[in-house]
Amino acid sequence: MRARDLLADFPTVGLDSPVIDAARLLADQDLPGLIVVGDDGTPVTILPGTEVLRLAVPAYCQDDPALARVVDEAHADAFLHGLDGRTVREALPGRRRELPLTDPDATVLELAALMARTRSPLVAVVGDDRRLIGAVTLQALVDRLLAP
Repeated sequence: MRARDLLADFPTVGLDSPVIDAARLLADQDLPGLIVVGDDGTPVTILPGTEVLRLAVPAYCQDDPALARVVDEAHADAFLHGLDGRTVREALPGRRRELPLTDPDATVLELAALMARTRSPLVAVVGDDRRLIGAVTLQALVDRLLAP
């Protein structure tokens, strides 16, 4: 079994896409993250949903979870409006991480090792021209590994 056999079309966003649109895409399609592509269509990074949350949740709540408990639901919803006008570029982690990127011939074990090493729930699969062909998700990989 190779990456090409587990490949799925996967939504992408650009660096300058509104982060609120990325958040909606993550939620509407129940995605673990998004592939961020540059202007030339090549993958730049993987944007985990947790990084979008990092922008939406106030730092004081991240630093002290007890403070998050005192914010009622009506006010918590208002934090999402803080994403308005912000871009995907702003949601990216400050420190660059290894891009979970592979070719269509990668084996299941290679995919699993790449996901584990990069702590990414998805791997971007690219062709010889480095353009995105699709992605392999953690779910697809686990389903394959557990299949009889």
